[in-house]
Amino acid sequence: MSWLKNKQRTQARMPVLLFLSVSLHAAVTGTVINVTTGKPQPGATVGFNKLGQNGIELIDQAKSDAQGHFTINQEVSGPPHLLRTAFDGVTYNHMLPPGSPTTDLTLEVYNASKEPGSAKVSKHMLLFEPSGGQMVVNETYIYTNSGKTAWNDPDSGTLHFYAPKLNGRATVTAAAPGGMPIPAPINKTAKPDVYAVDFSVKPGETRFDVTYTVAYTEGAPYQGKVLTQDDNTYLIAPNGITLQGDNLKDMGTEPRTQAHIYGLTGSSYQIQLTGTEAAPPADAGAGDQPDSGGGPQIEQIMPRVNRNTVGILALALGILALGFVLLYRANPAGALKESNERGRH
Repeated sequence: MSWLKNKQRTQARMPVLLFLSVSLHAAVTGTVINVTTGKPQPGATVGFNKLGQNGIELIDQAKSDAQGHFTINQEVSGPPHLLRTAFDGVTYNHMLPPGSPTTDLTLEVYNASKEPGSAKVSKHMLLFEPSGGQMVVNETYIYTNSGKTAWNDPDSGTLHFYAPKLNGRATVTAAAPGGMPIPAPINKTAKPDVYAVDFSVKPGETRFDVTYTVAYTEGAPYQGKVLTQDDNTYLIAPNGITLQGDNLKDMGTEPRTQAHIYGLTGSSYQIQLTGTEAAPPADAGAGDQPDSGGGPQIEQIMPRVNRNTVGILALALGILALGFVLLYRANPAGALKESNERGRH
């Protein structure tokens, strides 16, 4: 009979053990670390969110304690979840895919400043697509922040861009380091045709994709300004479009899309565009790549949402990131030397 009593006692304890097991797994725990100071960060708000068809849904949240620790008593199951840590006016995302650890997590945050600090535009590209009395302008900005402070200025914005003769509204998507592109708010400034984007520039690489439509007549002068202090600015004309202007340096044709790339010297430009955009030849970029002096092949970076400009901007940015591979075919040695000299400035 003793075995029967033991079995009864075990069965009586099972609900308690099951409850304790669920309780142990029904929590998200971790520490918030301030990378700027190198210390645990108290007072940061950590939100536990579910990702679904309705977007991001807040389930629960907690504040980090004096040692930076936080506990959210929620079970992680089903669809992916997202931790959003808010500190110093900036939000940081941490994905929780199904099956990933949910305890002893480390969430990183930074102090924020209204000054750019180490943040600067390392690459800026403008793609012009004229058609039927108007022109679509696609601008891509790559901000590199090598410091340990986030740049966040809700009042004045971070990225400023110039869009004259605007037809309709401009749209901006922005991607934080390691994040996906999301819509970013645009505000009109007191300066004519100047717009500001409210999106923080965190340490690492942040990408802005700006799209707007302007009035344009074929062959008529079009003037633009570069408001950011860019290390490298490039103007791009799609296949079939001829672009002419001063202060431009012909850098060659992107082999797959046949888009023509020009380096811009200075902070303004005046160009004329003629022709009709055409699809690249079927064999463009196929087979063996043109001689690249033994350098690496083109690599694509994060694609744009607009499928009509994915190939041009992504591939062109890939070329430039790899040191102008496949450009300056007539004098590759001189081109690489000039590229290296420019990179040191």
